[in-house]
Amino acid sequence: MIDITVPQLPESVTEGTLTTWCKKEGDFVRRDEVVAELETDKVILEIPAPQDGILTRILVEEGNEVASSQLLAHLEPQAAAAEAVIAEVEATAMPAARLEAQRSNVNLAEVAGSGRQGRILKEDVLQHAQSAAPAPAPTPALTMAPAIPRPVAPAGSREERREPMSRLRARIAERLLASQRDNAILTTFNEVNMQNVMDLRARWKDRFAEKHGVKLGFMSFFVKAVTRALERFPIVNASVEGNDIVWRDYCDIGIAVSSNRGLVVPVLRNAQTLSVVEIERQIADYAALARAGKLPLEALQGGSFSITNGGTFGSMMSTPIINPPQSAILGMHAITPRPVAENGQVVIRPMMYLALSYDHRIIDGQEAVQTLVAIRELLEAPEQLLLDL
Repeated sequence: MIDITVPQLPESVTEGTLTTWCKKEGDFVRRDEVVAELETDKVILEIPAPQDGILTRILVEEGNEVASSQLLAHLEPQAAAAEAVIAEVEATAMPAARLEAQRSNVNLAEVAGSGRQGRILKEDVLQHAQSAAPAPAPTPALTMAPAIPRPVAPAGSREERREPMSRLRARIAERLLASQRDNAILTTFNEVNMQNVMDLRARWKDRFAEKHGVKLGFMSFFVKAVTRALERFPIVNASVEGNDIVWRDYCDIGIAVSSNRGLVVPVLRNAQTLSVVEIERQIADYAALARAGKLPLEALQGGSFSITNGGTFGSMMSTPIINPPQSAILGMHAITPRPVAENGQVVIRPMMYLALSYDHRIIDGQEAVQTLVAIRELLEAPEQLLLDL
């Protein structure tokens, strides 16, 4: 028998919850095929099969808490038997069906044959592949809060439902309370005219996507503006440890990403050195991994400053909460056409309110305001970001 165990968890994660068995007892599994999912307070971890075999016994039920290296199930090596089963299945498949199965990455053992004596036809494989295909993924959502599904109650219902928080949600609650308790949080506001960024994006987004294979969004402009502002006012990129101030020569920018499991904040390492292309690629990758619950733990660790986008859901203004142990966070909001004064005339411009929450223990109001003004000025003249001015 081969043991299936909990993978070794990082030092910062002591235990997790076994949320899902993807296979049941008696199922054949291939090497590296996911057999179970484990939720920690940061990410969802997939537990793969160590080799081909039959899942003979499950020892831990869904919903139970588990620790590093804990035994979860037994796997009986069945490589030879499995190959015989596969060969038998393939013998009932028409040659065209076998070729289509290879092309579509379909397991013939899961396909019901409609031909004579149950033989598997090419059409059977195509139909199975179509029915098993996942729905198209939505556009990645980068936002300040997770979308929480709500059960639909019948009209007039007064029933109540209770369910335990997930580990991730409980950890979010703990960190937010700690942030408000341990930091002297103030928020300063400003507004930015997004016309020039929007014009630049509209002009080049198609060629950008065609050449680089990723969409040109607004977040890369904000990341570039933030890193430039932090280089001018490094105290906003610092943090408090006891009675010490920790200064940083780098900008690791956390991007708040909403998933159906809760809010996560993956980090762009050395963001001050990244190009617009590199920033957009990393953000797109993080958003896709967050939706699938597959963000690696290392992507969620550290960070010196965060950006959160409440405008995704239409938020006009908010006061974001600092992500400890960081000392500041920038809140983006919805872009709204509003009347503004330019050269003595009233014109309509696409405006966005910005909010910078900061820890007043080490950041003075003047430094916070100057940082936000610098971000606004860079966004209103984005050529500065491209020309390093």
